[in-house]
Amino acid sequence: MHRWDRLQERYIEEYRARGRAEATNQHVRWQLEDWGAWLKRRRPRVVLERLDPQLHVDYLAARSSFKAKSTVYGVLSKMRCFGDFLVREEVWASNPLRWMQGPKIIPYNRMQRRLDRAHLEALWRAAASAPGDYSRHLWVTVLALLYGTGLRRGELSRLTLDQIDRADGTIRLDGRKSGCERCVPLPEMVRRCLEVYWPARHNRLEATGRLSETALLVSCHGKRLSSESISNGVRRLACRAQIPYSSLHQFRHSCASDLLAAGVGIADVQQILGHASVATTVIYTHIADPARRAAMARHPLNDWLYVPERAEEAA
Repeated sequence: MHRWDRLQERYIEEYRARGRAEATNQHVRWQLEDWGAWLKRRRPRVVLERLDPQLHVDYLAARSSFKAKSTVYGVLSKMRCFGDFLVREEVWASNPLRWMQGPKIIPYNRMQRRLDRAHLEALWRAAASAPGDYSRHLWVTVLALLYGTGLRRGELSRLTLDQIDRADGTIRLDGRKSGCERCVPLPEMVRRCLEVYWPARHNRLEATGRLSETALLVSCHGKRLSSESISNGVRRLACRAQIPYSSLHQFRHSCASDLLAAGVGIADVQQILGHASVATTVIYTHIADPARRAAMARHPLNDWLYVPERAEEAA
């Protein structure tokens, strides 16, 4: 098992080359280190090239105790990917993890609760009352971008000035997760928030001597706002507003469900959110889908109802 560490490092280098967030890379590294440490403790000592498939089952069972289904499935997914790497490296002839079936995950059960209008308004009021002029402009803009465009946390933290076309009113987003870039039109309210934020941002960078900073969202110290800083900042606003809140992804769920409720087509919502497959967008239809309600209103059964006005018209 001495080769495990070297293979693990080569896999992490390959994984990092895909452009994943550093936090994701560290999580994968921790998972592989835990798996490797568990295998090294087995007696008699195991040989990587002749690893008994039952050991994979035993390890997954050990990691599954008191864990959610989504956590167990994530562990199995990382094990499968590393198994494919070992096949490419000709350490294994085949990947037995490909035939292991993980727990059944129902997408609707994993969705974060959406933020309703009252919660969003409370968040905006909390941001508008934040201490410091720059902080107020910054967090109002953050909330506008999150809800107005459905950005992912990483997409928001990586935004630069040249990704926003002020004349056209659009924002160009990288395709680091979906594999393709997308261009999203900015709602009027988001454009207004940005127009107010830009002068405040320039003054802050000038005061800190960091005018060369290209990041759109910068802290009070003139540095790029990290993903963790955005999450912590919004969580503080939620605590101040006293609303139920779990993660930034709630804004993305709210954006998708509210667009569908407003009558926007599923294909358009897919393009706005940057889903690689429309199947991912479809999961939001159980929250808000006016098209289904309109379809059921045209059900032939409705014509069977006896309505006096219609009877008089027929007579």
